Amino acid sequence: MAKINLLPWREELREQRNQEFYVAIGIVVFIAAALTYLVSSYYDGALQAQTYRNNFVTRETQVLDEKIAEIRELQDTRKELIDRMEVIQKLQGNRPVIVRVFDDVARSMPDDLFLTTLNIVGDQVTIEGLAKSNNRVAALMRNFDSSEWFDEPELKRVKATDTGVNEFEVAMKRIEPKADADKEAP
Repeated sequence: MAKINLLPWREELREQRNQEFYVAIGIVVFIAAALTYLVSSYYDGALQAQTYRNNFVTRETQVLDEKIAEIRELQDTRKELIDRMEVIQKLQGNRPVIVRVFDDVARSMPDDLFLTTLNIVGDQVTIEGLAKSNNRVAALMRNFDSSEWFDEPELKRVKATDTGVNEFEVAMKRIEPKADADKEAP
């Protein structure tokens, strides 16, 4: 005899396949969600680690910038101190020269001639004064011309005043006298 299955086996098979399909979809969704969570967690961790490194580098850069600024300030201070030392050395080196210049000016002054202004800028010396006659100014010019501390004296002006004296102005160069060894060399 022939067997006839009147049970709805196709529907049961279909339902079983649907259930297997839904289980497979659920497993795939679960695996996709887990993978998404893991990848997201990995990249979040990597991002946090990189942010920490960036913050560390930024802090260290700021510390180094402060040290660089301090070094620049120290270099500027050092340069200023060196400049001051050079100025002091020049002043100390020129101290005897200025004394000799004033001494030579005093020795070059003829009688009846008075200085009102003595101005020294660099190696340029300017003298203003009063003289009773033009001959006294000429004598002053000769004395400066024969001096070993002054060179190229030039009479800038002579002006007679109502009081009977002459106002004058003389400009010249201040020079360092040559050593005796230079004078003896042929």
